[in-house]
Parts: sequence; structure tokens; C-alpha cells
Amino acid sequence: MNDIFIWLPDIPIIEWSLTLAVLVVLVVVSAVLKHRSFNTSRKQNTPLDTTTSKPWHAENIDAVFELFETSHDGLSKDEVSRRLARYGKNRLPEARTRSPLLRLACQFHNVLIYVLIVASTVTALLGHWVDAGVILAVVIVNAVIGFVQEGKAENALRAIRKMLSPNAMVIRDGRQSLVQAEELVPGDIVLLQPGDKVPADLRLFQVKGLQIQESVLTGESMAVEKNTTPVARETAIGDRRCMAYSGTLVTHGQASGIVVATGVETEIGHISTLVSEVDSVTTPLLRQMAQFSRRLTLAILAIAMITFTFGVLLRQYAMADMFLASVSLAVAAIPEGLPAIMSITLAIGVQRMARRNAIIRRLPAVETLGAVTVICSDKTGTLTRNEMTVRSIASARHLFELQGTGYNPHGAILLAGSDIPPTQLSCLQEVLRAAVLCNDTSLQQRNGEWQVHGDPMEGALLIAGLKAGLDIEAESKQYPRTDLIPFESEHRFMATLHHSHAGNAFIFLKGAPERVLKMCAYQKTDDGNQPLDRDYWLTHVEEMAQQGQRVLAIAVKPVSYEQMELQFSDVENDLIMLGMFGFLDPPREEALEAVQICHRAGIRVKMITGDHGATALAIARQLKLRNTDEVLTGQELDLMGEDQLRQRVQSVDVFARVNPEHKLLLVKLLQEQGLIVAMTGDGVNDAPALKRADVGTAMGRNGTEAAREAAEMVLADDNFASIAYAVEEGRTVYDNLKKAIIFILPTNGGEALIILAAILFGFQQLPLTPVQILWVNMVTA
Repeated sequence: MNDIFIWLPDIPIIEWSLTLAVLVVLVVVSAVLKHRSFNTSRKQNTPLDTTTSKPWHAENIDAVFELFETSHDGLSKDEVSRRLARYGKNRLPEARTRSPLLRLACQFHNVLIYVLIVASTVTALLGHWVDAGVILAVVIVNAVIGFVQEGKAENALRAIRKMLSPNAMVIRDGRQSLVQAEELVPGDIVLLQPGDKVPADLRLFQVKGLQIQESVLTGESMAVEKNTTPVARETAIGDRRCMAYSGTLVTHGQASGIVVATGVETEIGHISTLVSEVDSVTTPLLRQMAQFSRRLTLAILAIAMITFTFGVLLRQYAMADMFLASVSLAVAAIPEGLPAIMSITLAIGVQRMARRNAIIRRLPAVETLGAVTVICSDKTGTLTRNEMTVRSIASARHLFELQGTGYNPHGAILLAGSDIPPTQLSCLQEVLRAAVLCNDTSLQQRNGEWQVHGDPMEGALLIAGLKAGLDIEAESKQYPRTDLIPFESEHRFMATLHHSHAGNAFIFLKGAPERVLKMCAYQKTDDGNQPLDRDYWLTHVEEMAQQGQRVLAIAVKPVSYEQMELQFSDVENDLIMLGMFGFLDPPREEALEAVQICHRAGIRVKMITGDHGATALAIARQLKLRNTDEVLTGQELDLMGEDQLRQRVQSVDVFARVNPEHKLLLVKLLQEQGLIVAMTGDGVNDAPALKRADVGTAMGRNGTEAAREAAEMVLADDNFASIAYAVEEGRTVYDNLKKAIIFILPTNGGEALIILAAILFGFQQLPLTPVQILWVNMVTA
């Protein structure tokens, strides 16, 4: 039997013992580190009462002042100090993270890693340093991949903290002052101006034309008009018009508000907490490999122990010799090249996906894409272009349909399905002329693309004018503006006064249909002015709304040429209705095809959006999602029982007015049913669901840094079609990996059986030496 071990180096037993001792210590230390409990955040100051949990959007403003014991003059300096000690600073907690060395050590706590380390150690002790180095390199590469990935959640939290405003304008002791935003306390009076980031959650009590872009919370890019009117307790966050939330951006107007929540108690603070609490889901292949590694390890140990026992008790071989023989048997059974094959195959997939604008941030996500069974996609900017488009124009006798999408000024104007020259209908020319003149937005062409500077809906009106052949610059010179009533949420319209060089003067007005109709007495037709048919216009408003369109009304009023100022009394009555515009953020043309490709591949596409249900359902029908008969809102999700929710979440494909908690819940429920979920998003509100999903996908152009940091994949072109291409490539990678595994495992099994048989049958020499086995394994890999 001793002849069998002539290939073993002359190494004292004490060195073997030291080597094994080092391995045992490494295993124990990494296990302890892996399961050690780490505090993810520092202890926060908590309020002494429950005021921060109240639904402030449902409270009367007088009650809010009373509860916070404040006034329009703000808090005193002493009171601010007391509340700062009581509530803590207005900032999100810094995560207490592990050191890089500690995180790296934790990466070695894996059964397959243990097996590979043993293989590398045995190979080195045999004197084959190149083979040992290759195996060790595989171990290090896998550890580095895990090390990089573990920093993802921490980066996402840091990105959210960066979105908070650094300063705030407040009123304290009756005087305005600029303070650091982290010094704000509940009850402070904050002033907002255009361009400000809202520094804390505010209950608004004074508003003048305020519009806030809340995309970081709702995912919708359209600015929201604000007011001071309380709403129902269960109102979705996107419809709470009397609130301004931390991290959102003021685009128009001014306002004053009471701070009702700071730090982790704000809406963005709740999202930060969600991100820190959500556990990332490991990929299907890695789950299978972990299970396989455990089973393989048990099998190798069992066979080695049986062989050891057989040799010592029945063959009377020396224990040291049989120990080394058993270790050699284990080396034969280890698929040393498998991690290398996985890494190389996945890396090739990453390169191919990058050519299709899908940037992979985490290597294992490549194979997960191949196993995806459902895609939960955001609507705005992913399935749609995030470019408002005038889809329809209603005049007193006609309904026009505009073709073309986005900010491309090319597209036909159809009447009853037929293309018509816009210049042939005076009513169409007049309504479009009014739309481009009563407008504060500008267009700019850069690198062949049109860009809108200002309000997206006003930009869409300018594009519609270009489609009708209007020269916007010439119209502005022909009808120069003299005066203006700016849009404000209180009166819900904008009006401009214009004087033409021909000696005429007009007031053009645009606004909410219900508001404009109350101001009109007539309607413009091809035959002149006629009495207003209110029911006719309300019917068009309802039809457009049912199609998911946002509706804007345009009216005109001739005035004396001598009038140079515009008063509210000038527009209270006797206006002439010109028409109504229906706006829609249309689906991407490539998304239409991509959705069908997914369906043919057996992948269900679900739309999850913060937009209104009617708009979401209209887009879903254009995209031809499978179930376009119903839509579930976030409010309805809150009222459902657990069993009903599980059933509906699988059958329903359109979810609207959802918040971050809803998105996270939907992903979890789908995963509980055994589905592999890909989730797309671009805002901070998407970060928890992106982190939880099997494949989180963020937008590269318009996505927030927090979303990108929480995701496994980034779409460089913000295009849903790129996801379909990535899934296709992922399936190719997944198939290649399965083929490689099917090839490698029988090879290793055959080698192990040969050595096992040689030992059991008492061969004088082994048919295969460990050097030969390692060579075969690494070369085939």
C-alpha cells in the first residue's frame, strides 16, 4: 500500500496538522463574522409624542398650528433648541458599516469556497504551485465579486442622503433667516421659492402658484400643483396637494409651510429605512450552486470517511497514509474549474449586454435575467417616452387626431381618419395660434433633437403648432404679449394680453376645462361665434379622460386696442371657447414590440406606476398587456386581505397610484409564488423594490443615483426594449452554464470513482495522480 503514496512529498505530519488547523481557524472565523450582528444605524432621538405619525394632509391648518404650538412668526430661538434636543437633527442616519477588511473576510464563508481552499492547499503541499495559484485565484475572484456587491445597499443609502437640501429659509422670532436644513425642527415655518429643494415634510398654509416636481417619491415627472386644502386620510401621496415632501423640487411659485416631520420620520426617511431593511435576494443559479455545494461536500466527506475506515480497519493501512489518500480522493471530486467557468461565462454575457445598452453592475444578475418570469415595469420614461404629446384637439365641430410622438414636430393631423392640410380649417389654426401665444415655454433644437425648456404640456402645445405649420417666432412677433396673469392653483388658468400690428387686441386664456367653461359664453365655429354648448364640451372632456388623456381648454376674448393691462375682471365672463387639447405621454414604439417579445417568451409584463389609474390603463391597452380590463390602486391594495392580495397580484397587470411600500409588497408576493421578478425604476421611491427584486433595473439617463445604486442592471438608454434584449442574452448565458455544469460534473465523478476503485481494490499504483486530475479539471474548464 505504501507504493501508492510514492507521489506524496516528504512532509512531516506536524506540517499537515498546522495546515489543517489554519483551515479550521479560517472557517470558524469567517462563520463568526458572517453571522455576527451588526447595527445598521445609530440610535436616533425619538419624539416624546406621536405627532410625527399623524396624517397631516387630512388636518385643518389651524389644528396643525395648535398641535405644534407655533404661529406665523415661527418659533423662538430657545424653543428651537429644546425641540432639537427632543426630536433630533433633520438628517438621515449614517449607517454603521463594517470595515472593508471585515467584509472581505466574510466572503470566505461558503461551503464551495472551503472546498476550493482545501484543494488549493493540498495542491500546494504537493508542490504544484501553478495549479494551486489558479485555484486560489478563483477563490479570490469570487470573494471580490461578493465584496463589491455587499457595498451596494450602503451606496444606495448614501445616495438618498445626498438628495436632501443643505439649507432652508425659515421664519423664527418673526424674522427670516437662512439656516442649515439639518437644524430644522417640527413646528418651524419654512419659505419655498422656485429652485428650492424642500428641506423637510411640510404642511402648506400659504401658496402662490406653487408647483413641485415629486418624481423622487412618485416616479411621475409632471410638476404637481399645490394648495392648502386638506384631503382624505387615505389619499395617495401623489394626490396630497397640501403637502410638500423632503427632497422634492419646487419648479414654480412660492409657499410657506409648517415642518411636520424631520429626519427618518419624513417620507424620504421612510424609504431610506425600507432600503436598509430589505434583504437582497440571491440569484437562482447561486441558490442552486449553494445547495449543490452543500450536498457535494457531504458526499465527499462521506466517501472519504468510508474509504479511510475501509483502509484502516480492513486493509490495515497506516492512518497517515489513508488520511492522505482520502484527501486525494476529495481533490478528484472537487469541480475546481466550475467557479472559473461561471465567472468567465457571465463576464462574456456582460460584454454582450453592454452592446445592447444594458449595463450589468453585478455579475450573477446575467444568469438571473435568463430565468426571469415576470417584469414589473415603471410606466413613465420606461414604457413611455416621458415626453408629453398632444394626441387630440376638439373644436366646436371637429375632433382632430395628431400623429407622431414625443418632441418630434413631424406628424400628420387627421380628421375622421383622413390626413388634412391644417391650413384649410381656420378653427384649427386659431386654437393652435392661441396655444403657442399663451405659452411661457421655449423649444430648442440640439444635435437633431428638440428639447423643451419649461412646462412639458406647454412644450407639447408648441410641437402641435409646428405640426400645423405655424411659425412660432413669427406669430410672437405678429401678436406681441403686453401683459400676463400667471397660472396659480387657486384660479387654475393662465391668461395673456396681445396686441397685433393690424390694430387688434386679444386675451388668450388656457386652463382646466371646468374652470374655463365657467368663463365662456360662446364657442368659435367655422361660421363664426355661437352660444356655448356646455354639454358638448363636457362630453369631450369625459371621453379624453377615459382614454387617459390630460385635458386643457383654450379660449379667447377680443378687447380694446387701448387696453394695456390685464385684470382678473377682464376674464371672468364672455370668453369664446376655441377648443380643448388632450395630452398623453405615449408608449415607446420599440416598447410595443418588446412587450410582445416578452409574452412570446413566456414572460408576463406588469405596469406599476404612481400615475392615475385611467392613464395607466390607457397606456396598458396601447402596449397590449395581457390583462387590460382592470387596474388596482394603492388604496385598494391596502384594503385587501392577504389571500385575496396573493390571488389578484398574479392576475392583474396594471397597478396605479402606488407608493414605495406597495411596490416592495408586490415584488415580495410575486417571489413567494415562485416567480423570478425583474423590477424597473428610476426614482428614490423605487429603491426598496429594486433591491428586493431578483433583477433590479434602473434608468441610466433619468434615473436617480439611489435607484442606480440599488439595482443590478442599468439601462443606458432608459428603454424597455433593452430589458427584452438582456433577457434574451441572459437565457443564452443560462443555457451555456447548464451545459458546462452537465459536462464538468460527470468528468469529476468519473475521476473520483477511478481513484476510489483503485484504493478499494488495493491497486499498487493509482491510475490517475492528483496532478493529472487537476490538469484535466482546469484544462477542460
